[in-house]
Amino acid sequence: MNHSTAAEMVTNFCLNHLPDLKEAKLDREYYYAHLPLCVVDSVFSMGVKYESVRNVIGRIGGMFNNNLFRAFGSEPGDTSQQISIREFQQILGSTTPEELAEKIYGNRQRTSTQNGILKAAAVNQFLQVLADFEVDYFQDVPKLFTNKSFELHIKSIPGQASGICLSYFFMLAGNDTLIKPDRMVEAFLTGIVGRKCTLAESQEILTEASNLLGEQGYEMNPRLLDNVIWNYQRKLATLKA
Repeated sequence: MNHSTAAEMVTNFCLNHLPDLKEAKLDREYYYAHLPLCVVDSVFSMGVKYESVRNVIGRIGGMFNNNLFRAFGSEPGDTSQQISIREFQQILGSTTPEELAEKIYGNRQRTSTQNGILKAAAVNQFLQVLADFEVDYFQDVPKLFTNKSFELHIKSIPGQASGICLSYFFMLAGNDTLIKPDRMVEAFLTGIVGRKCTLAESQEILTEASNLLGEQGYEMNPRLLDNVIWNYQRKLATLKA
């Protein structure tokens, strides 16, 4: 099955099984008020139920004056209203990853079951790469979208080689052309295509499907379609539980 055929099948499925497609909107996590929250979310979201990520974000709310989200549908605020990457690093200070995992994030998950590091440590490394590339605010992120050196640095963090975490970070930071093919989206595409799709294939299929939906009058892009599919799969999983 070629990608165009798969995209048509995804489009038809969405049209037939997702009646609220015209009212589709992004979840609140796509409207974080501060860039460091995108780092924390993207790292802690890998391979787990998303409720645990929301718990982590809730625990560190005080570090952001309990101002975690901007208005729904809004663009990032002025940099003077944002806590920067470097400011967040200063807030964390010299606290060790073990202490961060135990006392700050309340989450001792690791980036992988084999040779993984604490996700708290991975967040630190991700933050440092951003600082090294002089990225502090949402407004700085677009210059990284096609930066291969930045991509390689992030993928060198233990557990991030697949690039899924990086794609999700970019999505949270405002890029609407990418998808996060996690287990929910993977299961959706496998059910339609009949086999597991690679990251590149998933990206191509959902990009084309979002274009097809756009041609039929739906305001759609790959990021929103990814989110719609994720929520659909999540509801299915809840019903089966």
